[in-house]
Amino acid sequence: MTTVFVPRDSAARSVGADEVAAAIETLATQRGASVEIVRNGSRGMMWLEPLVEVVTAKGRVAYGPVTPGDVADLFAAGFLDGNPHGLSQGLTDQIPWLAEQDRLTFRRVGLVDPLSTEDYQAHDGLIALRRALTMTPGQICDEVTESGLRGRGGAGFPTGVKWRTVLDASGPSKFVVCNADEGDSGTFADRMLMEGDPFMLIEAMIIAGIAVGGREGFIYIRSEYPDAVATMRAAIQRAYEAGWLGPEVLGSEHQFDLKIRVGAGAYICGEETAMLESIEGRRGMVRAKPPLPAIEGLFGKPTAINNVLSLASVTVLLTHGATFYRDFGVGRSRGTQVFQLAGNVARGGIVETAFGITLGEMIDRFAGGTASGRPVRAVQVGGPLGAYLPPAQFDLPLDYEAFVNAGAMVGHGGIVVFDDTVDMAAQARFAMEFCAAESCGKCTPCRVGAVRGVEVIDKIIAGQDTAANVVLLEELCDLMAEGSLCAMGGLTPLPVRSVLRHFADDLDQPKGVHP
Repeated sequence: MTTVFVPRDSAARSVGADEVAAAIETLATQRGASVEIVRNGSRGMMWLEPLVEVVTAKGRVAYGPVTPGDVADLFAAGFLDGNPHGLSQGLTDQIPWLAEQDRLTFRRVGLVDPLSTEDYQAHDGLIALRRALTMTPGQICDEVTESGLRGRGGAGFPTGVKWRTVLDASGPSKFVVCNADEGDSGTFADRMLMEGDPFMLIEAMIIAGIAVGGREGFIYIRSEYPDAVATMRAAIQRAYEAGWLGPEVLGSEHQFDLKIRVGAGAYICGEETAMLESIEGRRGMVRAKPPLPAIEGLFGKPTAINNVLSLASVTVLLTHGATFYRDFGVGRSRGTQVFQLAGNVARGGIVETAFGITLGEMIDRFAGGTASGRPVRAVQVGGPLGAYLPPAQFDLPLDYEAFVNAGAMVGHGGIVVFDDTVDMAAQARFAMEFCAAESCGKCTPCRVGAVRGVEVIDKIIAGQDTAANVVLLEELCDLMAEGSLCAMGGLTPLPVRSVLRHFADDLDQPKGVHP
């Protein structure tokens, strides 16, 4: 029996992975070949999807991108034995793009059947949870703190400190919430992890429950991720059947129940308090802070809120120890970050590496420059509210403090590349327009400021009293940054200011074309 892996990841399916799997199954039957097709997660090399892998005596051999029309030629070439073919990429784990990464949170994605509890345990699954069951809640919080793990959702707040705050909060009822409302442009790591290794997230949430004293958890997933929702629901059901969830977690005295909540697609629900409002059945509106959710969160109870990558990192550091995890990274940015390459890139996808790699290395070494072949002019890091950085700043190391000092942010790790045809005046306008469309409307600086921002930028682009309107735009940015209730309005000035700082010529030349 030959095992063939074909991804079930949404990105792979969108370019024909289901049809490729069906074609392989049909031809194997016709040829009398004994084949088992496993639908795995994507390896994250999006330019090679659908990527087909065959288990051979030498290891897993990769072929891609494979279309249904290629399948007959693959069989004729003997791909079930790992034989050469024009689509052959060699041994998967020796592909340089993968081999040069530090895959910790994504170490199982692509290797396993996402919904097999046996496969999960065979690849170090549950080691972290079994260890956590031997520790006190305080010991777990201490180890997470010692690892240096900070929130991967963008804020970079120390995870161990957050968990300790919830643990120390009074009250018999506490919650654990996973914020999987991944709405930033150019980001897809949360989705890929949920579709490719859902048990890791389940294991991490159970650990979080033990650490903070919570017995119930919610995973909040955006409605645009139907495959992730379906995979997580199926995985949760199997985790209950296996005794990982429920009244006696792995036969222990700990109870933990887990539910899925699906958002309606509002970007603002990525903000933690708006997400809590949505889970409680209300419109996603930002809450004033304090009180912090760690003190008064879901249903007014102390709540630990983390995003998918933060939680996934917990299973790594508890499996291997805090010191192992802390040995990756630089400065106060410890461990790895999952960077997502998108936009005008030759090679888009997932790159997990230790903090400290420069932005230029990421673009040249992994993204391979632009897909258009034209020079890179700007890179936006951190989603639609992240700064635009010019090539002069590509020597910046990807770590929280270095980016903050440069007037930028790492955020959730999304990296969107633009070539020299980009209109940066239009990009500045888009930031304000995006905020105007996605604001929850609760605070005036965000609700009104974004609308006025669009109007002012339109006047600048039209050449109406440009100098005075640039001053007005800068003052408006100050007001939004200092007066907004949450990061929606508070961070919208970041991309606008970066355009004013690095691409001011485009505000005088609205077409923004640099041949």
